[in-house]
Amino acid sequence: MVADPRAAGAARPQRLNEPRAALVEARLDGTPLTVDRELVALLREEWRVVDRWWTEQPVSRRYFEVVLETGRNAVVFRDEEARAWFSQRGA
Repeated sequence: MVADPRAAGAARPQRLNEPRAALVEARLDGTPLTVDRELVALLREEWRVVDRWWTEQPVSRRYFEVVLETGRNAVVFRDEEARAWFSQRGA
């Protein structure tokens, strides 16, 4: 017998590239200084996403692609609706 993944108490499967809470220190202009306690060495790109403004769940995010002091690449965003920072990784 195979357990039904929709059953109560079943762990929700992790979606590909699902945002995770991140610890970000930012400058006054909002650009990240540190990501998860690692210094940002380079800001590669910045962009905004504003979508679903006509719904009850609008999306307003400011994304940053950065290179950390360790050489690791990271994409973080500030969710303006939730007023929180998140990281997002590729596959």
